[in-house]
Parts: sequence; C-alpha cells; structure tokens
Amino acid sequence: MQVITGKVQKAKKVVIYGPEGVGKSSLAAQFPRPIFIDTEGSTTEMDVARLPKPSSWEMLKQQVKWVWQGGQYGTLIIDTIDWAEMLCVESVCSTHAKNGIEDFGYGKGYIFVSEELGRMLNLLSDVVDAGIHVVLIAHAQIVKFEQPDEMGAYDRYQLKLGQKTASRTAPLVKEWADMVLFINYKTFSVSTDKEGKKNKAQGGVRTVYATHHPAWDAKNRHGLPDEFPLDYGYIAHIFNGPAPAAPAAAPPAVQQQAAPTAPPVSPPPQSLPSIAPPAQQPPQASAGGELNPAIPKSLRDLMILHQVTEAELQQAVFQRNYYPVDTPITNYDPGFIEGVLVAAWSTVLAIVQSNRNAVPFN
Repeated sequence: MQVITGKVQKAKKVVIYGPEGVGKSSLAAQFPRPIFIDTEGSTTEMDVARLPKPSSWEMLKQQVKWVWQGGQYGTLIIDTIDWAEMLCVESVCSTHAKNGIEDFGYGKGYIFVSEELGRMLNLLSDVVDAGIHVVLIAHAQIVKFEQPDEMGAYDRYQLKLGQKTASRTAPLVKEWADMVLFINYKTFSVSTDKEGKKNKAQGGVRTVYATHHPAWDAKNRHGLPDEFPLDYGYIAHIFNGPAPAAPAAAPPAVQQQAAPTAPPVSPPPQSLPSIAPPAQQPPQASAGGELNPAIPKSLRDLMILHQVTEAELQQAVFQRNYYPVDTPITNYDPGFIEGVLVAAWSTVLAIVQSNRNAVPFN
C-alpha cells in the first residue's frame, strides 16, 4: 500500500452563496480562467466566458463534460445551483411521467432529485480531479431553525434550494464542498426612534464569512479569518497556485470522441462547439434555421450541441419502434420528447453515432 503524507495540492470545490445582487458572480469571475454555465442568465452584463443557458438537465451535464474534456479553462462556475436544481426536478418528473414532484407520493420524488443531484456532484468531482476548480453559486434564504438542545427557534441563512428538497440537497452540496463562503451586507448597528419603537439598520459593507456561525453556514480548510471584506485578494493565494490534474478517464458520454478545438477566452464563446469527431460530423445544424424552430427548445439545443439532424433523430426513434421514420419531430408527444429523448439523450446520441459509423452494405 502506498502511504501519502503531507498536503495534497489539487483543485478546489467551492460554494458561494448570499442574497441577490451582493456580488457573488463578480467574485467568482476573478477565479483563474473562469467559464460560466449561466443557468439563470444573470451574467449578460459581465465580460466573461460563458456557455449557452442550458434548457435541460441533460444539456447542463453535457456542458460540464465538455469543460472537463477540453481542459483549457481553470475554473468552472455554475451560476446558480438552485436554478440548476429546478432543471433537475423537471428532468426527474419528465423521466417518470409526472406533472410535479409531489405526484410521486411519500417523498419519493425528493429522493430521486437528491440522487440525481448527487450524481452531478460526482461528475463535478471528476472535473476537480482533472485540475479544474469548481464554483457553485447559490442564493440564500432565511429559515427558522431550532437546535435539539436549545429552547426556542431562531432565523438563519441557508442555501436556497427547494423548500422541501433542500432538506436533502442542501446538505449534499455543503458536504461536497471544500469551502463554503457566505456573503452578506454587514450591519454595524441598529438604531431606534425617540419612542424606542422603529428600528433602522446602520452600515452595509459587503462582507465574506468563512466560518460557521449560528446564523449562517460557512466553512474553509485554509485558515481564513472568520470574516473579511468582499475582495478576491483575501483568497487568491488558495486558487492561483498550481493545481496538478490527477489521471482521469474521459467522460463516458464522449469517451471515443476527439477533443474539441479550444475556443478563445476573449471574446467569450457564443455557442458550444461540437464534441463529435470531425470526420463524422453531419452538416452543420446551426441555431440559425436548419432545424425546425417548432422543435421544443430543450431537444433542439441538444441537437445543435451535437449537430444531430432531424433525419438522424427520426431514424434513431424509428429504430427503437417509437414512431414511423417519416413522422415529423414536431408531431412527437411532448411527454416522449422530454421523458425519453431529452432525459435519455446519451442513449439517443449513441444510436445516432452508431448509425454514422455504420458501413453501407453494397
């Protein structure tokens, strides 16, 4: 057995959360060579590299795998994880043909969501093992909290994951992270009027909290002070050093595909390059109009991502005996599109790629 001693230099897993507009995305944008997966479209006014807003959970996973495979970026930022969780819930409901998460009954839906989110965290851990920092940005919510050994309850800040799924997914995200940073406006004092009734907060300096407090969750393993101003300089030494990549296998969905040509960091990429081997690429399926615009966006985005034509998709659907080969995609049942084609896109793509590789019989 090999015994490893001392500190191990590796990329970091970070969670940054706080109220809206406090500067979470701006702080994350200062990490080394960042690229955003903007799930809520909030970085449009920032000069950063970003991937298209994912329209499905499957597209989000494909984007993460692309960053993992490419290796030209230093930090992957998902902004925000709570909006990503909504895509996860939609995917779980579509896969099981449910209208909502409550339709599962007995809390089974929340278990499925936490399991699926756990698989995403495992994928993000693979990204970290490849030497790429991962930053998850989240909003904060105030919840009533009561400790078992204390009398009474009090308010505290927590990750703003689903009201009911948070009991499962929030602990998963916090346990996964090496560092949880809480950002908020620091209140220096509270004043009252002459009658002692009206309260008014004084202060408002944006502050980063790096250690646990009864009023919020936070942690770090780097000896950071309990609190410090919102300035990347206080944590730059943690992320700007070398982060050697551990040997890792290629993502399963793209294992036999050539790595994409690295897009320039400036200007930011406007679309996700295809990850299919160049010799096997079908005619370009651009967002400009080759695909029928009536095809649901969640499916159309995946087709554009992997340059899958309508004919190729129709052939794959026909081979699985779902619809006749000449049935327009727009005539497919919406539940079939979301629950089968989008939710199981990796399987659909494998059939398409198998057909591309097939040698015509003469």
